[in-house]
Amino acid sequence: MNENNQPLGVLMLDLEGLVLTALEQELLQRPSVGGLILFSRNFTSPAQLEDLIAAVRDRTRGLLIAVDQEGGRVQRFREGFLELPALHTIGLLAAHDLEHARLVAKQCGWAMAAEILHYGIDFSFAPVLDLYHADSRAIKERAFSASVELVIELARAYIAGMHEAGMAATGKHFPGHGTVSADSHVELPTDDRSAEELLGTDFKTFAACIDTLDAIMPAHVLYPAVDSVGAGYSRIWLQTKLRDELGFAGVVFSDDLTMASARSAGSVVNRAEMALAAGCDMILVCNDRAGAVSVADWLDQADHPGNTALNCMRGAAAADISNLYAETRWAEVQDLIKSISH
Repeated sequence: MNENNQPLGVLMLDLEGLVLTALEQELLQRPSVGGLILFSRNFTSPAQLEDLIAAVRDRTRGLLIAVDQEGGRVQRFREGFLELPALHTIGLLAAHDLEHARLVAKQCGWAMAAEILHYGIDFSFAPVLDLYHADSRAIKERAFSASVELVIELARAYIAGMHEAGMAATGKHFPGHGTVSADSHVELPTDDRSAEELLGTDFKTFAACIDTLDAIMPAHVLYPAVDSVGAGYSRIWLQTKLRDELGFAGVVFSDDLTMASARSAGSVVNRAEMALAAGCDMILVCNDRAGAVSVADWLDQADHPGNTALNCMRGAAAADISNLYAETRWAEVQDLIKSISH
């Protein structure tokens, strides 16, 4: 059977360092493991990254490899990679020239995706569809704009660029993380707005981009006006709102289940069970090796069937990416980014 039709394990985990350890080689071959996410600690140079990706591909079959390469402060690969602007930098351009901002968004989406695909990585978790708010510690300049309309315009252009390169797009953090000031990495944020206000603002950016998205990542945020559990554990958000009302048929990734905001659901295995039951197709367990092993053990013992839908996230690099750095478009993007950085 073609590996693109094989069910993939539903667990995505991480690596401790620059090379695969013996334990990690064993873990990545577990039936329950279908994905790997790379962080800054896994990167020192393009050559080292190539060796690491080759080692992973050599020792696994059909694993999805992902990264967060948004630009700005969230860019895991830096040395030897294009320095991407934060999305808010692109959003600020729209106040003067919306058409130019759209072009920059599309070119940046293409360049980010092209370079990641060039190194054999399947996708970056991008773009952020949250609304900009100056007090948001987790999001802030990672968002295009405080304007729903501008986020929609620029995100759709950015996603078009990603798709031209051959990368699937993941909208995050559904249904909107930008308005809360608390950082979900260290605490559970609560958004106390009414359901009407939520659905009339933040949620609209996802609704208007849903036809272009291949995947969604829910926020580790509690919206008590809609449900008593965070969005990543909520059937109301993931089934009723996302699947039923918006008609979304793509992949749902949990955000990292070891983040402080995710711990309200109990043990890491309980969190994994709740996220899958709510509608997540793949769950992330990072920065906690013992927790990742526990979840892998639980999934393997339960003989979890895996998920064929995850195969839509495989990178399908456009032909010109094989010689990316010699491409005219690559040079054009470099010049474009330099022009907005000064």
